Amino acid sequence: MSDLPDPPADASGATGARTGPAARSTRPDPDKPETETERRRRRAQFLRDLAEARELRARVQPRRAKAARLRHAMRMRTFRW
Repeated sequence: MSDLPDPPADASGATGARTGPAARSTRPDPDKPETETERRRRRAQFLRDLAEARELRARVQPRRAKAARLRHAMRMRTFRW
């Protein structure tokens, strides 16, 4: 037996619950097909989270972010439509 304490319980009382996007299900019935509105709402949330993560990375790694911006600008200038 381990001398470590038990992991804390979350609000539902379960121990060792997963966290993150895979842990929470926004759809009440997973067997029912997703509607277009639900899909768009999930996509909008994902894009907001992605933008927030990029902003955070740019703040904590300004030199790397600047280099990435310059590379992206170069790609855009040399791209042929």
